[in-house]
Amino acid sequence: MNVEVAAFDVDGTLTVRDCVFPFLLKVGGPARMARALFGRPVRLVRMLAGRDRDAAKAHFVRTCLAGLDAETVAEAGRSFARTVASGWMRADVAAVLRLHQDAGRVVVLVSASLAPYLEPLGDILEVDAVLCTRLEERDGVLTGEIDGANCRGAAKVARLEEWARGAGIVHAGWLSHAYGDSSGDREMLALAADGVDVSRDEAVAALLSGLAA
Repeated sequence: MNVEVAAFDVDGTLTVRDCVFPFLLKVGGPARMARALFGRPVRLVRMLAGRDRDAAKAHFVRTCLAGLDAETVAEAGRSFARTVASGWMRADVAAVLRLHQDAGRVVVLVSASLAPYLEPLGDILEVDAVLCTRLEERDGVLTGEIDGANCRGAAKVARLEEWARGAGIVHAGWLSHAYGDSSGDREMLALAADGVDVSRDEAVAALLSGLAA
């Protein structure tokens, strides 16, 4: 399939703020979040000091979500997605996304955000695919574990390439554009023919001008 793909990170790229922790607080509640923050503070400090973001995230997900009914979390995710779409979107980058859609490119969200709200957000934005961090469940209950890798850094590239192969997108230069804002997006931006760090406002302004021309 000879198409061009535009990939977008979400937290801080398409949105003005992080989404993971507000969602964990919304679903798990203050008591679970407090336990995640203060239950084993020495261990948490070691993870953060060592910059082991994957381990820290797994700790918060496990503490906040383990044992919860999967459908209840999914419904909360759909509600949360509507909140994000209506008030948390970064208008300039959302405009870039729409310009890519109007140009006929395949648009994909690639994010470490969590599937219960990111997949519904993808439906709202009418993107072609959502690659994100999935949650393990058994018999309709969340185990608290992440299913596979946290979709960050090199894992973003692995998920993108796996998805592209499955979609029959194998030609050179298939990833024409990618957008991110942090070190967790570095590998994805390097893979793209045009990788843009949207933390630089002037880069987004130039993109809007160029894509709309």
